[in-house]
Amino acid sequence: MGMGICYGNGSGSGGAYSLLLTALSLIPASHYLYALCIVVAVFVYAFLEFHFIEDVLFTGLRGCSVRLTYNPLSKLYQDVVSNCSLLHGRYLATPWLSSPHVQTAFLNYFGKPPMVSYTREIFAASDGGNIALDWLASSYGHGNTVNDPISKEGSTPIVVVIPGLMSESSAAYIKHLVFHMAKKRRWNVVVSNHRGQGGISVTTDCFYNAGWTEDVRAVVNHLSREYPMAPLYIVGTSVGANILVKYLGEDGENVPVAGAVAVCSPWDLLIGDRFIGRKLVQKFYDRAIASGLQRYAFLHETRLSRLANWEGVKRSRSIRDFDHHATCRVGQFETVDTYYRRCSSANYIGNVSVPLLCISALDDPVCSREAIPWDECRWNCPFSNKK
Repeated sequence: MGMGICYGNGSGSGGAYSLLLTALSLIPASHYLYALCIVVAVFVYAFLEFHFIEDVLFTGLRGCSVRLTYNPLSKLYQDVVSNCSLLHGRYLATPWLSSPHVQTAFLNYFGKPPMVSYTREIFAASDGGNIALDWLASSYGHGNTVNDPISKEGSTPIVVVIPGLMSESSAAYIKHLVFHMAKKRRWNVVVSNHRGQGGISVTTDCFYNAGWTEDVRAVVNHLSREYPMAPLYIVGTSVGANILVKYLGEDGENVPVAGAVAVCSPWDLLIGDRFIGRKLVQKFYDRAIASGLQRYAFLHETRLSRLANWEGVKRSRSIRDFDHHATCRVGQFETVDTYYRRCSSANYIGNVSVPLLCISALDDPVCSREAIPWDECRWNCPFSNKK
């Protein structure tokens, strides 16, 4: 018997690759398809930030408890929050919707809102601007009317809803919100649309922005005068929540408001600006919101084209671009960062003097958890809730 050693100048390497290719060719094509499906599934799971596996492993599909942050010395917590079972429950996302992006898309395209009808009141601001106040007149989601005509001497509480950026009373999530508030509490609900929203033309050189509190202040004072016996509550969503908290902080104790709820506030606009441009998936939101801002601008082109850099507005591909060419010019802010710093509600929350419930989703795809003012909520406010 003998042993032979073969020396070569690379032919062995070619043989190895040939053997590898031969071996790979013996694997059924279906196995490659399975592997591709797994890779795609892992990519989609990570890209869309699903958390179904985490829900199974860490909570056993029982959900997570609501995380409360509040002033431990507040009597309000003892009187109200401690008796509210919902705030002490657990939250579990629907398994196949366990992604903030899928939830957003589902609500936008498939979240059929209840059928509601509004009675419109046009409120004239002191500068000549018009604001559409849409009072919930009736809802047919369950075949019944939930609101009766409002009496100016009545004591039924009134809830003022401030929509988010580019939203109005016709938005699906606003309809869900007003319907359930009216149905469960039998309270009167009115949506305070932003200037230029709800089919109303902008009649002055004043446009709303993320820190524009003059309109909500004027509307609240108007409602307080018109319905002096009715307690006033305010609910703000997204940018509407930012405007709400800023207003409450600016006016402190001088607000005719019994309580307020801020839902998914961006809190710090500068942090939000950095966050929305950080990942590819967030950039989709940035582009979509910028497109919505452009559509709003086109509706009011006659007036806005004179005040803003119109060519820049048409070329805007991000929120920051639009704010640079339009918001800063109309609002007379020196820079975009100056606008973001001055209009961030986190700077004002310490001065809020009325009961304020703040609800934020930790996986919000647009409003980052990094911006939530945890310490200010814990020590300066009556109470705050983050879920």
